[in-house]
Amino acid sequence: MILVERSAHVVAPIEVVWDVVQRAEQLPAWLAGVRAAEVLSGEGFGRRQRVQAGRGAAHEAEVIAYQEPTLIGWRERAKGAGARAEARTEIYVQLTGDEEEGGTIVRLIVVRWPAGPVKAALLRLGLRRVGADLEDSLARLTDLAAVG
Repeated sequence: MILVERSAHVVAPIEVVWDVVQRAEQLPAWLAGVRAAEVLSGEGFGRRQRVQAGRGAAHEAEVIAYQEPTLIGWRERAKGAGARAEARTEIYVQLTGDEEEGGTIVRLIVVRWPAGPVKAALLRLGLRRVGADLEDSLARLTDLAAVG
């Protein structure tokens, strides 16, 4: 398992930030590396969605954590030629109201289970990029939530 997390303060009420992060169609606007996203079925916990990565790979995902307005998480499983069922990624967005500073603390967490030791080694080499992508995502979310 490989875990990367970043957090930031967003100057917007938790309800505004929640409205952005819980809607699949908003993912391309703030989550780095996502080109398109659509809901396939359901809502809230158990919702199924398709996420199209910037590099062209599409993953089906299922919402595995949902507590309005503080937590959403989804699991993507690799599919396609050469993909192995045990390769998966979980992404969590945790929100905490910040009464002292005003606004919301946003924590982004990416957990990856690579398909084998070679993939794990390659993922570890790319940890700096994953962290940078999370920081970019937080900056984009901050701008988007500020617009409201």
